[in-house]
Amino acid sequence: MDKTAGKKAAKYWLAAAFAIGFLAVGLPYWQIPYAKVSLPNTLYGSGLLMVGIGAAAARAFGKARFLMVFFIVGATVPLAVLARVAVETNKDPTSHNLWPFEFIIATAVGALCSFTGALLGNLPALFAKHKDEA
Repeated sequence: MDKTAGKKAAKYWLAAAFAIGFLAVGLPYWQIPYAKVSLPNTLYGSGLLMVGIGAAAARAFGKARFLMVFFIVGATVPLAVLARVAVETNKDPTSHNLWPFEFIIATAVGALCSFTGALLGNLPALFAKHKDEA
């Protein structure tokens, strides 16, 4: 595979991981009434698992760079929270008075999941490298 094809594949894997992670976190989160939202507990579930799996897949199969995976896939969680904030503050400007804290919590959770997934995505290359050395 030449370099341009590899970069193109990495972009596709990153885009797919971003879209899947954003929707996997966002769709269940957006359905919960705001009065029952308690971050970070509300975010825990299969959506965050999908963020980690997407990061691992983009790193392992798409050969995307570690930092690109970390930042792009990790951004899905805070962007899902910000999408909710934008929609709900448009309806009622006083509904999300503490939105910066929501953003910080979601960023930390998303970073942790994408970092873990990207690390796991490194394992196949690491094992292949050690196998070739032996």
